[in-house]
Amino acid sequence: MKSASIHPRITRQLKKHTSLGQSIRNSLTMAYRGLLKIRRTPEQLFDVTLQPIIFTLMFAYIFGGAISGNVVDYLPVIIPGILVQTVITTSIVTGVQLREDMDKGVFDRFKSLPIARIAPLAGALLADTVRYTIATALTFSMGYILGYRPDGGLGYVVFAALLVIVCAWAISWIFAFFGVISRTASRVQGISMIVLFPLTFVSNAFVPVDTMPSWLQWFSSINPVSHLVSAVRELANNGIIGADFVFSLVGAAVIVAIFAPLTVRAYMRRT
Repeated sequence: MKSASIHPRITRQLKKHTSLGQSIRNSLTMAYRGLLKIRRTPEQLFDVTLQPIIFTLMFAYIFGGAISGNVVDYLPVIIPGILVQTVITTSIVTGVQLREDMDKGVFDRFKSLPIARIAPLAGALLADTVRYTIATALTFSMGYILGYRPDGGLGYVVFAALLVIVCAWAISWIFAFFGVISRTASRVQGISMIVLFPLTFVSNAFVPVDTMPSWLQWFSSINPVSHLVSAVRELANNGIIGADFVFSLVGAAVIVAIFAPLTVRAYMRRT
């Protein structure tokens, strides 16, 4: 299979960075490559630009009256839920694009360069934080247009946005692992949706947990997505940093600690 070309400037930077701090510098260089891909193929941003708008409007007007009596009262509940659901779903694209790049032979070229082993993976995931940021900004903007006024203030809203982006970056390591071990990009997407779909919908993101059957309430109470949604609500709506915030950060750190080495190891074996 013919290998895809790499920008000459990126190749020079990767060859030069082989000493102190090489992992960080190489990863940033690879992130720059990811940003170049987004600039040259802006259609990659369709999901993070359209999904927040469509989902916010759809869920707010379909469930707002039934759950909270009206749309405005439902917004403090649904905006954090839509935000978490949209950004985490967007992280699936990381694994899909990673598999596509590997199929094109791009990562064979990277493996032959004197760079940190983790750099091609970490750089790709780091570049995708731009996608998460766009989705986050659009979700909060749509909420504001519909009447959402978070009592936590702008500072805590930004803090909540950063929490979601950090956690989504951590979760993207799981989908990157799927991207490395799967044979096709479509299989990556299929496996990822099977994992993500129940986690997002069987949570407190869209409806109160106490309306669920008891066995679903139990699952929702231990669901990490529920903890992340609760953390975002506490930050944005009340300006509170609670236990769910700590749990979400610790969970993100554990995911990276487990899946980053697994993904790099699988990548070195498969490429």
